[in-house]
Amino acid sequence: LYGPPGCGKTLLARAVATESKANFISIKGPELLSKWVGESEKAIREVFRKARMASPCIIFFDEFDSIAPSRGRHTSDSGVTEKVLSQLLTELDGLESKKDIVVIAATNRPDILDPALIRPGRIDRILLVPAPDEMSRKAILKIFTEDMPLTNNLKIEALNDLIGDGFSGADIETWCRESAMIALRENIRARKISLEHFKEAIADIHPTITPDMKK
Repeated sequence: LYGPPGCGKTLLARAVATESKANFISIKGPELLSKWVGESEKAIREVFRKARMASPCIIFFDEFDSIAPSRGRHTSDSGVTEKVLSQLLTELDGLESKKDIVVIAATNRPDILDPALIRPGRIDRILLVPAPDEMSRKAILKIFTEDMPLTNNLKIEALNDLIGDGFSGADIETWCRESAMIALRENIRARKISLEHFKEAIADIHPTITPDMKK
């Protein structure tokens, strides 16, 4: 899974695990890297060992580019990254006969992944998780405001008009939460959140998705 940050790659992986009723192991790439010789490769082996014990299982690698960049990119890490990549390739090749373990990875930088990973039998499905469009932003707003006590005349369309293409799902969640906090700071006994609270909050929320990320 690749795409801009905050657009639901991790959420999508968790949803797959829930719907398939599989066990779920979530790993952030940098967590596997160690300064001690051999520890990073050992961590990779341990992840796959646990997955085999807990099968059916989904292994989810977040920030995948940190452990699987193209070989030759890192010249100052004593070859740790290349050793980790080699161990990862070995483990992926060993899964061909294990149909009940699935590997899902997420990255914001698919362009720097090692080509050896992206081939049939290893990671052979590449899916874009795009920035939300207008309809998606409305749907996300409905989810995050569903349990919020909005003023009666406040419509989702009015909120959607305040945000643009650069807002991710995570940005919208932060905006809704900050709007509620502003209402409480204004009056600790506040019962409603108004459009003015959302307008005040939007001034401090900067969209994380840049035009370059969409390319």
